[in-house]
Amino acid sequence: MPWNPKLYNQFKDIRFKPFQDLSALIVSEPRMKAVDLGCGTGEQTAILSERFPQATFLGLDASAEMLSNSDQLAHGRLQFSNSSVEDFLGTAETWDLIFSNAALQWLDDHRILFPKLISKLTRGGQLAIQMPLQPENVLNKILIEMAAEEPFCSYLKGWNRVSPVLSLDDYAELLYKEGLVQLDLSIRVYPIVADSEKMLYEFIAGSALIPYMEHLEKERHQLFIHAFRSRIRAHFPEFPAIYPFKRLLLYGRRA
Repeated sequence: MPWNPKLYNQFKDIRFKPFQDLSALIVSEPRMKAVDLGCGTGEQTAILSERFPQATFLGLDASAEMLSNSDQLAHGRLQFSNSSVEDFLGTAETWDLIFSNAALQWLDDHRILFPKLISKLTRGGQLAIQMPLQPENVLNKILIEMAAEEPFCSYLKGWNRVSPVLSLDDYAELLYKEGLVQLDLSIRVYPIVADSEKMLYEFIAGSALIPYMEHLEKERHQLFIHAFRSRIRAHFPEFPAIYPFKRLLLYGRRA
């Protein structure tokens, strides 16, 4: 099931606030060579290139669908590539800024991943990462619990997308041990006021629901979706309802 830029961007305003907060942590440096991992549609990377006019940016994303209109955003200091974080880690290049907004939660083994990312920073280079705190967010919990129960556990052949996202304390220790300084780490809540169960469903349908659809046979998609929406309604019996969506913001510089 490919990523759907239209569905994802339906909640653009909600998704842009943590991006703005994360980018505010970055220190502008002359001739900064920067990469945006999991850049999605590229719109946020384009904003970064405007905000830091002395920097060059490369936006990377593994989804060709998400990057389908990125050519319209590219210019002399901003380029895009349809490639994965794994491809990025396999190169010899180093960077003055490694930026990633709401992407690294899709990759496993963060205790291995983050040291690899930090090793690609130049001396004094900056790491700026934002991820949803999936283990504490209700919609993610509902998905994981439902997928672990029958009949969906059998339909998914035992597969489940347990989040790789660590605790704030774990990231603090990890980044410190890898030599990052000027650490700025926080959990921030971005409340979503939902007017219906449909709004909450569509918010997560454009992201965390996708791999479940990929692992289910097509004829079972609607059954899974119906059960998921029923559980959302059970958790939020009255609307409008507030969904306190939690995100991790991580920043540091390589000593």
